[in-house]
Amino acid sequence: MTKIAIGIGGSSGSIYAKVLLDKLLKLQDQLEAVGVVMSDNAKFNWEYELGDKSYENYPFDFYGKRDFMAPFASGSAQYGVVIVCPCSMGLLGRIANGISDDLTTRAADVALKERRRLILVPRETPYNLIHLNNMKAITEAGGVICPASPSFYSNPKDFEELAATVVDRVIGLAGLELDSYRWGSR
Repeated sequence: MTKIAIGIGGSSGSIYAKVLLDKLLKLQDQLEAVGVVMSDNAKFNWEYELGDKSYENYPFDFYGKRDFMAPFASGSAQYGVVIVCPCSMGLLGRIANGISDDLTTRAADVALKERRRLILVPRETPYNLIHLNNMKAITEAGGVICPASPSFYSNPKDFEELAATVVDRVIGLAGLELDSYRWGSR
């Protein structure tokens, strides 16, 4: 059983967060706990891009962005995985530089210091040298950068299936078992 913390950042790409939460619902038999924190921009973008507030309907534990009493703000709570999806470049930069000024950055910092899994899903293009250097710093510290770069070889039929090509990789990186398209499985 795994404890996962999800940070939903404020960049465009709310569909990735939605698909991730939907898939985690189906994998609850592998999960001990799922904690979620959303930035204000994440809520705004979800409502703008997806046209609803359905993030309010998930049965996970939601925490405020300044709630440093959330369990995953401490290594002693033993959350094994922190996923930030989508992850803006500003958020990625704060994580890369050890700036723990909110719950998402604190959770990422805890994952790195405890040598646990940190998976960031940046949704930005193009990258500048600062972005690349920040991604390098996170990778060198033990985090994983999994860009929101969808694949097409599974012939996705809609936006959710397209987003799932990224989310399925994230879920695999998190160590969860998921029945999904694999290269060469046709």
